[in-house]
Amino acid sequence: MTFVTRFAPSPTGPLHLGHAYSALLAHDMARKAGGQFRLRIDDLDQSRSRPEWESQILDDLSWLGITWNGPVRRQSDHFDDYRQALENLAAKGAVYPCRCKRRDIEAAVSAPQEGVRQYGPDGLIYPGTCRHRPYADRQPGDALRLNLDKACGRQMPAFDETGPAHAGRHEVTAEFLKTRVGDPVLARPGMAASYHFAVVLDDASTGVTHVIRGEDLFEASYIQRFLQWELGLPSVQYHHHRLIRDDAGKRLAKRDDARAIAKYRADGATPQDIRQMVGL
Repeated sequence: MTFVTRFAPSPTGPLHLGHAYSALLAHDMARKAGGQFRLRIDDLDQSRSRPEWESQILDDLSWLGITWNGPVRRQSDHFDDYRQALENLAAKGAVYPCRCKRRDIEAAVSAPQEGVRQYGPDGLIYPGTCRHRPYADRQPGDALRLNLDKACGRQMPAFDETGPAHAGRHEVTAEFLKTRVGDPVLARPGMAASYHFAVVLDDASTGVTHVIRGEDLFEASYIQRFLQWELGLPSVQYHHHRLIRDDAGKRLAKRDDARAIAKYRADGATPQDIRQMVGL
């Protein structure tokens, strides 16, 4: 099996040292295995994506010495594919519309009878307020969610992890999904698909076999592996790496312009300097 991985930045800000580490690590692992490294632009959120950030991302990656196989894939070119996959899944009867806003979820899970508020990979775990609504009842402004009560079967999937913090085989259980994740969003208002739904379709469409990313996304693997299984898509192997943090120990975010690759370049750093900064 050919080793195929990808780097998938969002064009909503500059690449920083954390992005550089993830991209370089994935690129190095692919080349060492004689495999392929693909580049995808995750521009699901058209309200925040900017072409100038995409151009900067491509320029920074090339400057780092990263090359990719095949054309750049953009999620915005595949919105119809996501919608069709969503309709196919809805035909199974496990998708429902949800009108709840974040404040509604916060109010529902804060009620005295709900007990301790639980957080999952996507924030507060949804209590199932709209689970009774049929798919045909969807209205403009609704999100679409997967009903885990209907989707979880007797047979459940698993995934393999090779990252240092979670190495081994991990079972995806109905209990974990219902108590630690909640009914996942498949599409948000104004967007063709949610992050989790889109990336499993993207990875399958481009033949990705290995997903290499930061350890902060480890728990998201349970959602994504379940969606692969539910959609009949091939599984992938995961490798969640350490995060690059600032001097205070906080992980880097796009607002950390001081750590932007473009700033290091402007200050005279070389690609080898960047590799040394991130421990490569």
